[in-house]
Amino acid sequence: MRVLLLLIAALALRAAEFRVTDYGAKADGKTVNTVALQKAIDAAAKAGKGVVVFAPGVYLSGALFLKSNMELRLDEGVEIRGVQDLAAYPLMQTRVAGIEMKWPAALLNVYEQSNVRLSGKGTVDGDGKIWWDLYWKMRREEYEPKGLRWAVDYDCRRPRLIQIYKSQGVDLVSLTLKRPGFWTVHICYSERVTVDGLTIRNNTDGKGPSTDGIDIDSSSDVLVAHCDIDCNDDAICLKAGRDADGLRVNLPTERVRITDNVVRGGAAGVTIGSETSGGIRHIEVDHLTVMSAVPAGILFKSASTRGGTIEDIAIRNVITVGVATPVSITLNWNPAYSYAKLPEGVKDMPDYWRVLTEVVPPGKGIPHFRDVRISRVKSTGAQRAFAVSSYAESPLVDFQFKDIDIEAKTAGSIANTQGWKFENMTIKTADGTTVK
Repeated sequence: MRVLLLLIAALALRAAEFRVTDYGAKADGKTVNTVALQKAIDAAAKAGKGVVVFAPGVYLSGALFLKSNMELRLDEGVEIRGVQDLAAYPLMQTRVAGIEMKWPAALLNVYEQSNVRLSGKGTVDGDGKIWWDLYWKMRREEYEPKGLRWAVDYDCRRPRLIQIYKSQGVDLVSLTLKRPGFWTVHICYSERVTVDGLTIRNNTDGKGPSTDGIDIDSSSDVLVAHCDIDCNDDAICLKAGRDADGLRVNLPTERVRITDNVVRGGAAGVTIGSETSGGIRHIEVDHLTVMSAVPAGILFKSASTRGGTIEDIAIRNVITVGVATPVSITLNWNPAYSYAKLPEGVKDMPDYWRVLTEVVPPGKGIPHFRDVRISRVKSTGAQRAFAVSSYAESPLVDFQFKDIDIEAKTAGSIANTQGWKFENMTIKTADGTTVK
């Protein structure tokens, strides 16, 4: 009798499941299921702690909006694939690439919600090549010839794959994510977010521009663990706003732990910046492996209009194999993109161009980096060990390097630092140089 009562109690506590096929969804890879899937999501949220489940197959969809106190579970063999129609991703207020503006919704959105879980061994596929091709066409044929390299990233509207915005208590677990039109996972203005066990594959069907893996943007108490990332820009990136708009918002990224991740492709293994305006602090990176297709292992970047203080950063147990530069720091990153300047004669422009070109007051634009601890780094097959530069008026302060072992063709250079300490550091170079 007691066993029966326990079984009944367990069944009563089991979350109710909401099958998308009951709401008219078809897993045929042809039917657009946006309405049916949203109905299932709304029903699960209304019930409280409901779980949306799928039969195996491919579900085409536009933007979906998850709600509080629910789970979206994609089991193995299930794929949500984004439709290639920008109208299916309605414009909404958000932050993109450091400024607040309207931008297309992501394929999956957790927008001003709490206690949401996305899980399973299934796949979310942005099918983003149509937007990659559009971006390259606009950039090469229209924007770069006019001196507007900085504007094309904002004018070419491309859907992100997953947006977590002004939300709390969100878990993103075990999924395979691939081919977003823009960033893969964007965590913005959010708290208590766990990203665990994701597989990100953005270099199939070509190399998508700006297909960052995981972007943590003016958010706090975030865990990123056990992820395997192959993308075509920053793999795991910490951000906090850009220039005048980022300084206005002034919201830091803080208390972030990044542990046990592998990066196979991208701009860097872990990146801090370039959007540093609100500050980035109290960050732990542990057990990171970065492979040969990645230019930098650890990358700090900013610009003279960003501002912000970056401090209390601990990075340890890093392995890089064939990575060009294990440690790279530049505070004058990508000037054609970082410094928005209007060509002569431009009068008509979107409002966000005015935001991007707003002048940052003297003294507020220089970023400050201090109290960074990097230890237990093992690098083989590097081109250069260090590429480090800052501003004379804002040196890189109190960096500590301990137990560093780097094999590289050349040692590289370090400039404009203060209070740097090195302990048990070995740099073996093919050309016999030492760090300048």
